[in-house]
Amino acid sequence: MGTRTIEDKINEETNYLVQAFNSYKGEPFNNTMIMNAAVTNIIVSILLGHRFDYDDPKLQRLLTIVMENIRIAGSPMALLYNAFPFLMSWIPGSHKTVRQNSDEFDAFIREIFIKKRNRLDANDQRSLIDYFLIKQKQEKPNPELYFHDENLTAVVSDLFSAGMETTSTTMRWALLIMIKYPEIQEKVQSEIEKVIGSGEPQMVHRKHMPYTDAVIHEVQRFANIVPTNLPHQTTKDITLKGFFLPKGSYIIPSLTSVLRDDKYFKKPDEFYPQHFLDADGNFVKNEAFLPFSAGKRSCAGENMGKMELFLFFTKLLQNFTFTAPPMTKLDLTAAIGFTLRPQEHEICAVPRY
Repeated sequence: MGTRTIEDKINEETNYLVQAFNSYKGEPFNNTMIMNAAVTNIIVSILLGHRFDYDDPKLQRLLTIVMENIRIAGSPMALLYNAFPFLMSWIPGSHKTVRQNSDEFDAFIREIFIKKRNRLDANDQRSLIDYFLIKQKQEKPNPELYFHDENLTAVVSDLFSAGMETTSTTMRWALLIMIKYPEIQEKVQSEIEKVIGSGEPQMVHRKHMPYTDAVIHEVQRFANIVPTNLPHQTTKDITLKGFFLPKGSYIIPSLTSVLRDDKYFKKPDEFYPQHFLDADGNFVKNEAFLPFSAGKRSCAGENMGKMELFLFFTKLLQNFTFTAPPMTKLDLTAAIGFTLRPQEHEICAVPRY
């Protein structure tokens, strides 16, 4: 995660993404599936060792499954099921679609690694699945096996979903916000022209681009796409601020409580890149900036996520100016779901060259 090898893969994918955006010739289009596909190809290259064409039917189906499950996970029926699983198990509803989708997704993963197992070459390991299967062969039989098929299915499924949804959703927010605030978009493009010009964006450029870096950080803070974080569990008895939490307690940390804390952010409910800039325009860190969570169980893909956001964002704003279709009223109200995504909308990507 976050290595030069991954940077090269991301830069390669940004070229495909630019081609896809260019195909609309500045006309309105919905960027949801395209952005999802582009970001997915990064994690897929790690998991499976190859990329998909954006219009590949299998990829389209997998993306649809993930997006539907995330939408349903925030619905009232899903919340009731999570609270009362035994009472809700016999009631029909959208919460059962999640299990059906998950089963279909898992079946696809099993099909992939069964094929890989049949032609596995220990001297030619090209993906996470290859490495996992090699470790599976090396693991000595014991009652607490780790490298078993069920775990491989779960690991690939989790990484696929997490590796796609969070970054692609953040990027869609970033483009929508640039449309909402064209003066900020112009400042980012001016910095790109000054530092990168028409060359290939690289991570080494980021330290020379404080305004762009601040804008990306502020997109993550303002969008707050996982407000309740992921559920955690205490590994031992602990007392926190006077409250005793026994081992095994179910905990839902609120990232909103820090990302919108007015003690750390001057304008917590507004999009304000100056939250991450000092008086001289230099980038400054903020200890309340925790979109990837914190501690030992924070996001495993944080470094890769940061790399994806910078490279995708700079590449797109280097090549396009983003505007809203004529007579369109921009809405920054989030759609309901497990993650806070933009409402369905169309954008115009006007080529700059």
